[in-house]
Amino acid sequence: QVQLVESGGGLVQAGDSLRLSCAGSGRTFSSYAMGWFRQAPRKEREFVARISWNGGSTDYADSVKGRFTISRDNGKNTVYLQMNSLKPEDTAVYYCVAGGTKATPNHWGQGTQVTVSS
Repeated sequence: QVQLVESGGGLVQAGDSLRLSCAGSGRTFSSYAMGWFRQAPRKEREFVARISWNGGSTDYADSVKGRFTISRDNGKNTVYLQMNSLKPEDTAVYYCVAGGTKATPNHWGQGTQVTVSS
């Protein structure tokens, strides 16, 4: 079992940057692919980014490609989401996920709120 705790959310202005962190527990953390989803008000939860167990492969939603970067530090059991050039439409609760597939991760964090004002 993996427990995930996100941090780093907040209120920023359009064009600003923010870095989310996700600390994972468990000795098997480094064996999991990790990722981020988000859910905006009145919208369905959507895929944002995913990184392979060793960081060698990444995947992004088209809406964030070129602006967001996912990375991980297995020594610290942590995955990051660097978000640059933020837009109001990036406003959402961001969830850290682990394992499973791109569409259906096995483990979810509790979420962290990101609000981008125009």
